[in-house]
Amino acid sequence: MELIIRQAEPGDFEAVQRIYAGHKAIAGTLQLPFPSLELWRKRLTEYPEVCHLLACADLEVVGHLGIHTFPQLPRRRHVGNLGMAVRDDWQGKGVGSALMQAAVSLAEGWLQLSRLELVVYTDNEPAIRLYKKVGFMIEGTHRCYAFREGQFVDTYAMARMSGENERRKGSSS
Repeated sequence: MELIIRQAEPGDFEAVQRIYAGHKAIAGTLQLPFPSLELWRKRLTEYPEVCHLLACADLEVVGHLGIHTFPQLPRRRHVGNLGMAVRDDWQGKGVGSALMQAAVSLAEGWLQLSRLELVVYTDNEPAIRLYKKVGFMIEGTHRCYAFREGQFVDTYAMARMSGENERRKGSSS
């Protein structure tokens, strides 16, 4: 099945809320369970500093990625912070890869972002493999960063700098 990546529209809030209502999706993010429709309506309509991308299969929304930018912070304008979730029944089917590739292309080719960063739970091995595949590197570990399902868990701080991969390739040849 072909995946289409597109910008979220205000009316997509119900589909995005359904993604974050899934147990596996919510457990992999910093979101709280039981997200309200109103929360996602506001997020998609009231925050222009966030670019929301959706992955769609046959017009059905199956993944969401937000690129949070910092236009009001002169010293952080070059940075985008990523957050992503894939609907439980679509995990492991290439949705995350398609969203990440689109996000990197948009961020570096159109938004003038030279640093992309994210946090990921240290036990989320599929996500860590994906992020490394698109050029993210682990910069450090946040101990007891978040409370998830009754316990404190660690995360990795990961980042990708545009041009970094090309510099590394050049130095290894």
